Amino acid sequence: MTPTTEATAPAPARNRLLHPDPTVRRLARITLLNCLGNGLSMTLGVLFFTRVLGFGAVQVGTALTAAGLCGVLAGVPAGRAADRWGSKRVLVVLVTGEALGVAAYTLVHSFALFVPLACLVAGLDRGSAAVRSALYAEVLPADRRVAGRAYLRVVTNVGIGAGTAVAALALHVDTRGAYVTALLADAVSFAVVALMYAALSVSPQVKAPTVPGERTGNPALRNRPFLAVTVLNGLLGLQFSMLEVGIPLWVVEHTEAPRVLVAVSLIVNTVLVVLLQVRATRGTEEPTAAARIFRRGGLMIAASCLLIGLAHGLPGWLAAVLLIAGVACQTLSEILCQAAGWALSYDLAGDGNHGSYQGVFNSGLAAALMLGPVLVTTVVITNGLFGWILLGALMLAAAVAMPPTVRWAQRTRPPAPVTP
Repeated sequence: MTPTTEATAPAPARNRLLHPDPTVRRLARITLLNCLGNGLSMTLGVLFFTRVLGFGAVQVGTALTAAGLCGVLAGVPAGRAADRWGSKRVLVVLVTGEALGVAAYTLVHSFALFVPLACLVAGLDRGSAAVRSALYAEVLPADRRVAGRAYLRVVTNVGIGAGTAVAALALHVDTRGAYVTALLADAVSFAVVALMYAALSVSPQVKAPTVPGERTGNPALRNRPFLAVTVLNGLLGLQFSMLEVGIPLWVVEHTEAPRVLVAVSLIVNTVLVVLLQVRATRGTEEPTAAARIFRRGGLMIAASCLLIGLAHGLPGWLAAVLLIAGVACQTLSEILCQAAGWALSYDLAGDGNHGSYQGVFNSGLAAALMLGPVLVTTVVITNGLFGWILLGALMLAAAVAMPPTVRWAQRTRPPAPVTP
């Protein structure tokens, strides 16, 4: 990129954290607003469904599981639609739908309406995530996509943290009006984000060349090496459920560590992501190097599972030390695997079909997010140290398999489109 005057001029101290690329800065503003709203709904959603709407915990769990399945299924058609009609246009429609869906939660009074609405909102959310990844491929230069996404992930953590802090006010008031106001604020944030995406300048995508006699349909679903990379990345995505579900249950029910460690673990994770995510993208410019970084992340998550499992039966202070060390290793793994995964999802995709490839890749992660809580609670927690070792071994095996899988994908990578 040719440096602009704005990027090269000396910046005041308060602007040093701003990204030099104006496009990334615009995306960061959109991401920050979006995640402020997400922080509200993530914190208050389940409580609104149970305390205000009056649904039982089992009912809510069943509905959210069905919604998670819809989220998995939504990514592929959403990505394909982005290739056909343009990522910006599709994203604006999906985000606008999310605004309406979240607002509609405040009008629901029966479980029969709640379930399809939850499925619709989840499908729109995961579909928009896939299309957003395709949009990044269109608005960011290829050599700066991964670093740009890392910066946006830092903004995501800051936004969700700020939204969670605002949600604490609604939790303190604990009235229907407070919950409804928070959800409507989230809906408004989606509406504004849709308008911001609509104003974003996007260059037309260069389409992949059409080969006479070639089958039509989603090219990512026919690309077996890319599907294998997607599965391996999804297996490492199980660590998100490990952090959000496994560690809290393990700390409270199976160790002598203080319960406050649950909150401390999330703080440690957030701080390390903010500090290290951008730096972790260095060295991911080439697929084989990115695969090695992914493998390194697998080693870290295996160490994390071992440390966390060993905390059982130890004195409180020693258990706390092992747990914090385990969370630190998990976060380092998350940072490395996210950076490497972004790079691979773009570098191994067929040019001109980023929507299709990002839709498939994001669906793999969505599947892990859906299945992870069940796997962690039924296999890991119930089997103690052996369960943690088993989870670590599974993710380590996936990470070790990534380099040879990437070499396979490189040998069969689709040709680049010819620019007229």
